[in-house]
Amino acid sequence: MLSQYQYGVLLLAVLLGSVTPSAIFAQTPDTDTEVLFIKEFLAASMNLLEQKIQQGDMGGAKYISKTMTEVFPQSFSALRQMNQEKSEEIHILLLDIHSNIGKIENNVILDEISSIRKSIQLFAPENPDVGKAISKLLIIVDEQYQVSKTENNDSPYRLSKSIAQRSLELFEFTNYDQRLSQEIRAFLEDLKQKIDTNDEFVSVGTLITAINRDLIGTETVVYDKQNLYQTIRDLYAELLVMVDEGDYEKAESLAIEAYLENFEYLESDIELVDSERLYTLEIDMREELRQMIQKQEEPEKIRLFIEDTILPNLKTVEDKVRSSNLPELDMDASAFGSADLKEMGDSTENEKSEVRNEIDFIRDTLEALLIQYRNGDFDSAYSSARTAYLDSYEYVEIPLRTIDPDFTLEVEFQFAELRNMIKEQADYEKIQEVTIAIKRNLDESERIVSGTGTIAPSIAFVSSFAIIFREGLESVLILGAIITYLEASRNTQFKKYIYYGILAAFGATAVTWVIASYIIDISGTSRELIEAIAALSATAVLFYVSFWVLNKIEHKKWMEFVKAKVWQATTTGSVMVFVMLSFFTVYREGFETVLFYQAMSGFAKYMEAFVGLGFVIGIGSLLLLYFVMRKLGKRLPLRALFGLTMGVGAYLSIAFLGNAIRELQIIEVLPYTGLIGIIPRLDINLAAMTGIYPTLETIIGQIALLAVYLVASTYVLVMRPRKETQLASMRKSRGASTVE
Repeated sequence: MLSQYQYGVLLLAVLLGSVTPSAIFAQTPDTDTEVLFIKEFLAASMNLLEQKIQQGDMGGAKYISKTMTEVFPQSFSALRQMNQEKSEEIHILLLDIHSNIGKIENNVILDEISSIRKSIQLFAPENPDVGKAISKLLIIVDEQYQVSKTENNDSPYRLSKSIAQRSLELFEFTNYDQRLSQEIRAFLEDLKQKIDTNDEFVSVGTLITAINRDLIGTETVVYDKQNLYQTIRDLYAELLVMVDEGDYEKAESLAIEAYLENFEYLESDIELVDSERLYTLEIDMREELRQMIQKQEEPEKIRLFIEDTILPNLKTVEDKVRSSNLPELDMDASAFGSADLKEMGDSTENEKSEVRNEIDFIRDTLEALLIQYRNGDFDSAYSSARTAYLDSYEYVEIPLRTIDPDFTLEVEFQFAELRNMIKEQADYEKIQEVTIAIKRNLDESERIVSGTGTIAPSIAFVSSFAIIFREGLESVLILGAIITYLEASRNTQFKKYIYYGILAAFGATAVTWVIASYIIDISGTSRELIEAIAALSATAVLFYVSFWVLNKIEHKKWMEFVKAKVWQATTTGSVMVFVMLSFFTVYREGFETVLFYQAMSGFAKYMEAFVGLGFVIGIGSLLLLYFVMRKLGKRLPLRALFGLTMGVGAYLSIAFLGNAIRELQIIEVLPYTGLIGIIPRLDINLAAMTGIYPTLETIIGQIALLAVYLVASTYVLVMRPRKETQLASMRKSRGASTVE
């Protein structure tokens, strides 16, 4: 049998039309509270949404529906505990309504609103904390009222007004003690009046803070209680000055501040030492004094009431509290507000693993969806869209929403848009475009939940270091050799022109970076294609550079190359030759560096700091190398240096190729053949830094390129030296025979 309290909550729901007296499910108090909160919020919001649609205010309707889709997920898991099927149906309908407003007939949207009402009636909380549910509703009121003021928007104002009214009605079914009930009810009525009269949002927010403090029994700030008594006296002294000057409006705001922002924090202590005097002070400060000010009674009468009634009682309770030696309590921020968002990657290992699994399923489902839609099987395509969202992405949302709720909502809208477009049988290209956007955000979802980890940032650092070191190595060696030759030949007057060329090359490289970044930024829907082209270009250049290095890996061959460059410059004698030689020596490497870093920036997301650190340390290493070569006259181990940079370059080209192929798969240029369960499924960040993805096409491309490197390296490093040795031996033998 229901208790009187439970029956009151259920009766309220019936009277307000938000539930039916159906069977009540056994739930935890927190679950029941969440359910009551979202039921009351939806009831108020849907009434307003219906009005906006009937009035033809599609902009207002769009705002209300968006707010509903933002708030609903907060309680979604609680609803699922009661009825998973209906909660998912409501979620889908809310997203569909928002997407369809202004696009389809209003009658269809009104029918969907009616469906939500019927579905929400099936949820019956058994033992909710009604006060806490109201406090959550009032947080929405506070947010919406502030938006209405700052943006001068009627829709959030109407929404805040509707929810405030519903909160007042819901409060009648709470069971606080008489003193607290009287205070909260007075506050709620005052709140309704403030919103009705369009009062300042600071005043409304302050009142809501006080109400919530009473509703859930915790404070919302850290404070020094002893100073609050003196603050109240100071505020009343200022109030009396305002009354003497005839500024009753300012006097009332000071009276409210004295009570709401100061006395409220003292009530818990005063109640322990003198509950009767607490009740008297509350009535005097909250009601009697304000009524006198509102009626603009004589200043002397107000002064006597404060000095002869309120302040003596305040002094009495202050002395009692001090003499009772109550423990000082520093009250932390309460839990009724929205919880602080988590940091990226702040999820359990189980959550990360589940997110990866769900994203893999969604990706395969979207591939099947495109095939179904292309073949004209629209029903199956729609079913796949629902499955991708309801059966998988909603589980991704659970850890994702605690980190980035705005991004979560963005992806929800994308899924809703996809379903609606399928229902409308839109052009395949439009379906494909939305699907590509969802695929891109699947990677982002995984990044946000998983974080960067430690291995991927380490690879990003090493790769960045290798790029700048490899690209700068050739420039350092050539320029160092040129300067050394000029000094040895006493042509030092040409050195400054070498430096001019270097500075010009740095400037040109910076301009190239800005232009490349701008092109990518404005590429819009073609961004994936631009990034794929950049990755393929980087692969090609690295491939060429790696084999160029192989051919120069012997110290003798390298020195022959450098001497040729120096000879070309000095024999000409023109200063512009030195400028252009140094310019093109540096800018060629700078252009390649821009290309490589732009390609990496598309994949090393959230690891930019490690990329930057690798760049800085790479530059430092090049300067150290130059110092060793020029100042100390040390002979560099070119074979080891070139061999290392060649190996890193080969690795990077293989990684870039894997990423380029995947980008082309995302935009449906290349086919997608999943190998989940056959090829290891790496974390998204580690996969991006290695280019290893569980698809047939990426694996074949990378294996083929690796094979080319292995064959070429074997030929250059093993087979060709043997052949040259054999030829040299044969020439030597022939020479000996001729002598004989």
